[in-house]
Amino acid sequence: MTTSLDVEFVRSQFPAFAEPSLQGRAFFENAGGSYTCRQVIDRLHRFYTERKVQPYGRYAASAAGGAEMDEARERLAALMNVETDELSFGPSTSQNTYVLAQAFADTLSPGDAVIVTDQDHEANSGAWRRLESRGMEIREWHIDPESGKLALDRLAEILDDRVRLVCFPHCSNIVGQENPAAAIAAMAHEVGAVTCCDGVSYAPHGLPDVGGLGTDIYLFSSYKTYGPHQGIMVVRRDLADRLANQAHFFNAGSRYKRFTPAGPDHAQVAACAGMADYIDALYAHHHGGDTAPAERARAVARLQRGHEDRVLAPLLDYLGSRNDARVLGSASLGGETGRVPTVALHTAKPAHEIATALSGHGVMAGEGDFYAVRTIGAMGCDPDAGVLRLSFVHYTTDAEVQQLMKGLDACL
Repeated sequence: MTTSLDVEFVRSQFPAFAEPSLQGRAFFENAGGSYTCRQVIDRLHRFYTERKVQPYGRYAASAAGGAEMDEARERLAALMNVETDELSFGPSTSQNTYVLAQAFADTLSPGDAVIVTDQDHEANSGAWRRLESRGMEIREWHIDPESGKLALDRLAEILDDRVRLVCFPHCSNIVGQENPAAAIAAMAHEVGAVTCCDGVSYAPHGLPDVGGLGTDIYLFSSYKTYGPHQGIMVVRRDLADRLANQAHFFNAGSRYKRFTPAGPDHAQVAACAGMADYIDALYAHHHGGDTAPAERARAVARLQRGHEDRVLAPLLDYLGSRNDARVLGSASLGGETGRVPTVALHTAKPAHEIATALSGHGVMAGEGDFYAVRTIGAMGCDPDAGVLRLSFVHYTTDAEVQQLMKGLDACL
């Protein structure tokens, strides 16, 4: 058994690292979308070449296509410790959230309260805020303007028995701080509310144990977790059965179809099984043997986060030593909850100039508001000017972080 991540093995699973046009380029915009593992690419290619027919038919190619789509749902659900029919796919997390908001709009009553935050990506905030036009009360859970954190005591101040839904991010795509999702879910449940947790910025750093978290809805994007461009959504059974059906009337009895009114992208859904292949490959390489899927996912997540923490520490130390860049959120790894390697900087120079200059040093970084306009504004930054965002995952190396810091020395 290996206790530390074998990054060389990890990188061998991603064709991007063998691509000539990307050689010498250090990728630091993973929060916008990760590289795709070869297991997903192989499955996508196979589906398009061998099974690109209407699935679930009576002939071999059709049956194989449907079976692979079912495999993706079954294996990913097992990795996240939920039931197979609680997981569904949609064209994006933004679209999934919008559809869920319509389902709640048909279920809630005027005067019911919905809590949102100003730490969210707009996709898990805007759709819920629009419920105000349907008579619901929208309450905002505000971040601390200095730390960017969501404090539980502030949630307690606005949480009462009129609240029916609490929407929050597992992790901010700007602040990078993990929120205590299990504690938030428990607080909401005490007053009879349900929770919607946006895991888009958390899941790339290890698939969560959704069953253990206790949240009623969990959302993330497969194109940020080494897969194709799909939104993955978990809606627990009790809630799914209470919400209004948003699909064709004849699909109302199928939980994984109730909240996906559009037809699925067959090939991309099937290719998502490659994400499970990748997690299993990492587990087999580092641990060997066999264990329950959820345990494999947790073991791999520990490897991922351990490596990320080690590689992130010198970058945070470096940024903390500078007076020309403010880290939005915590500049350390300490605290009761973790911090993912998504680091947003408010800089004296315009962010777009720094991102452009970094490209000349072989560093691919992002700048802008990243759909977190409310977060950036709440922390005293100009959303129009945006921030510089440096984000990485478990395939990032020490050498790439050194390359980034040398580039920042030249560009800040």
